[in-house]
Amino acid sequence: MDLVIRGARVVDGTGGPSYTADVGVHEGRIVEIGRLPGGGRRTLDGHGLALAPGFVDMHAHSDLALLRDPDHSAKAAQGVTLEVLGQDGLSYAPADDRTLGEVRAAIAGWNGSGDDVDFDWRTVGEYLDRLDRGIAVNAAYLVPQGTVRAYALGWDDRPATPAELGRMRQLVADGLAQGAVGLSSGLTYTPGMYASGAELAELCRVVASYGGYYCPHHRSYGRGALAAYAEMIGLAREAGCALHLAHATMNFAENEGRAPELLALLDAALAEGCDITLDSYPYTPGCTTLVALLPSWANEGGPEAVLARLRDDATAERIRYALEVTGADGCHGVPVDWPTIEVSGTADPAFSAYVGTRLDGWDTARRLLLGDRLAPTILQHVGHEENVRAIMRHPAHTGGSDGILRGAKPHPRAYGTFPHYLGHYVRELGVLSLEECVAHLSGRPAARLRLPDRGLVRVGHRADLVLFDPATVAAGSTYENPRALPTGIPHVLIDGRFVMRDGRRTDVLAGRSVRRTPLRAPVRHLR
Repeated sequence: MDLVIRGARVVDGTGGPSYTADVGVHEGRIVEIGRLPGGGRRTLDGHGLALAPGFVDMHAHSDLALLRDPDHSAKAAQGVTLEVLGQDGLSYAPADDRTLGEVRAAIAGWNGSGDDVDFDWRTVGEYLDRLDRGIAVNAAYLVPQGTVRAYALGWDDRPATPAELGRMRQLVADGLAQGAVGLSSGLTYTPGMYASGAELAELCRVVASYGGYYCPHHRSYGRGALAAYAEMIGLAREAGCALHLAHATMNFAENEGRAPELLALLDAALAEGCDITLDSYPYTPGCTTLVALLPSWANEGGPEAVLARLRDDATAERIRYALEVTGADGCHGVPVDWPTIEVSGTADPAFSAYVGTRLDGWDTARRLLLGDRLAPTILQHVGHEENVRAIMRHPAHTGGSDGILRGAKPHPRAYGTFPHYLGHYVRELGVLSLEECVAHLSGRPAARLRLPDRGLVRVGHRADLVLFDPATVAAGSTYENPRALPTGIPHVLIDGRFVMRDGRRTDVLAGRSVRRTPLRAPVRHLR
């Protein structure tokens, strides 16, 4: 054997009781579990450590970070061995030159402008091939519905023609055939939000034909949140498609204490036989771009059209009224409460003084949007701790960081989600047992992704493993110091190779794309 890990507490990802055992690894896979008197080429003392399957970040925004940053300790140091990219309906494939340029501008606040990345791909398969050159951790990809809509018909708020819908169906089918695991949407982001339920259902039927899943950031997490969740459940039921609810939570004052209503809705659908899972991060603030709060009509036409509207005083006043009085759909139908919005990052250093400050009103927000060309990112302090705890207990729950890695003061969830679950919510609060929590972070997400040889400590499975100290594991990141690395996670392996050893990042690039093979022959799609 290449490696024998001695005497670790095996928390195997099933949720069942942990146990003490040796674990043998050879050629990237687990080959023996038990008492192993014979040694391997290397031996690692696991006494006092928990040995778990590598964690799966079900909602990651590392689409460019994995390419520009070979170190990527933000995730590797947390024990993350697989990230799911292409989230919220906006990413960089499939695209033509026009669409790629527009998307790069639209989500510069999430991933940077990309000026430091060679965009030598256009299709999903080509992007996955690029990842296969070697990255810090493994990555799966969701076809982004907003990008697909921009590719097929632009950034206009109108129904798709039959030909455009056929083109979108084909783009989704091509992406799934090339290895994507499903489809994502951002239904408070343009242009994805312009899609009707019927249009989304047509795309979800394609996803279902490949055995993938639909992952929506649905139309509201504020006013009308329960109706928005119900819409997604109904859509998935109609299309016969598996559903995974992105960063599932109940935010804003209207939803304080209402997580049990959401969970009752999910339980009723699960009892009917719907295939539903969800992810969440263990923090109360959200994080997005400042421009995302604007009403959808103000975002129509793409980034340059938005900037033109912001420059026009009369149109800017209409935007302010929608934000402050009626409640913009981009802000989940809730009138914006400016002091809850903290600037977390800007692209232009001229505006860096705003980072870490709370907005004092529309005039400042407008000035930032114009001066920084829509790039500012924000923390939105609108969550509720009791909702966070209730949702993470649900048996369909998985972990997702929703981590935006850019900005001078990013959300601490980007660097701390997984150790924060283990340290704060398991050890300190007892919201979950250690075994339950590890299942939420490994076995259950791997099952959602339908990965037959990942997510469990089991003979024959890939040796994607994390060793951590249950007594000391904790997030180092805080709101004041959001890029601090965690403590208590000394070793992380991907395919049996150490990407973290003794708490330090190695130079190993063991990550590759994780592709999905269609379960059955795909349906025929119209162009």
